[in-house]
Amino acid sequence: MSRFAVWMMAIRPPTLTAAVVPVAVGTAVALHHGVRAPLAALAALLGALALQAGANLANDLSDFRRGADTDDRLGPVRVTQRGLLTERQVTTGVVVCFALATVAGLYLTYLGGWPIVAIGLASMLAAVTYTGGPWPFGYRGLGEVFVFIFFGVVAVAGTYYVQTGTVTGDVFAASVPVALTVTAILVVNNVRDIDTDRVAGKYTLAVYLGRSLARTELVVTVVGAYVAAAALWFLGDFSIWVLLSWLSVPAAVLPVAAVLRRTEGPPLNAALRAMARLHLIFGLLLAIGLSS
Repeated sequence: MSRFAVWMMAIRPPTLTAAVVPVAVGTAVALHHGVRAPLAALAALLGALALQAGANLANDLSDFRRGADTDDRLGPVRVTQRGLLTERQVTTGVVVCFALATVAGLYLTYLGGWPIVAIGLASMLAAVTYTGGPWPFGYRGLGEVFVFIFFGVVAVAGTYYVQTGTVTGDVFAASVPVALTVTAILVVNNVRDIDTDRVAGKYTLAVYLGRSLARTELVVTVVGAYVAAAALWFLGDFSIWVLLSWLSVPAAVLPVAAVLRRTEGPPLNAALRAMARLHLIFGLLLAIGLSS
């Protein structure tokens, strides 16, 4: 395997949709409000991608150090656990990703001021302490809270802020369906890993709830995303075009059905990939509707 292929495996490109979607939605709300700032949107996208890649590497490293990644792992290969990259190399990768995010952040700080610095530092800290540090909240059942806030609300509202210089109730409302669909990705991941996580002492919310309630959590999260999207028209300031997001319902069937069929272990890897696709399709359709 080439060195490039190993690094691609490490940063997990399929997960980078979690960085693309909130930027698309935040930009769409800005367009809805008559603001066009393509350079700010591009910088926000580059910064988000770098932060996501850095978070993936930090997670790979921390889970290995805590013994959560073993030979019994059900998900995709983790490069540190398999010895494809050393701990030092992965640490360097985290630093490089955060440095690239900082470069993008300098321009965004020029546009948005010190709030951008606070958002950037908080995002980096959260990425590292998700599974690292003395009290990793990903091991305390708080992973969904972290993902909902940082990959949903903060990412969408932050993207909007750097383009408009303000935040509104509309952009916070638009962030909710994004936050719910990205959270659903984590729910599928945690349902798949519930046995190995329990053995490793990684107490995700799925471990606390058990499989049955975790499956219910997934249904509530996905259904809630569609309800929240529709509410943007019924209760908000957006047009009926936001219902374009409902065209993604067929893409939701496979991952949700796989989990509800009580599928366990490696077969849920396909469901996880399908949920990531749903997040992308749903988010892009929502963005198109929001900008109308």
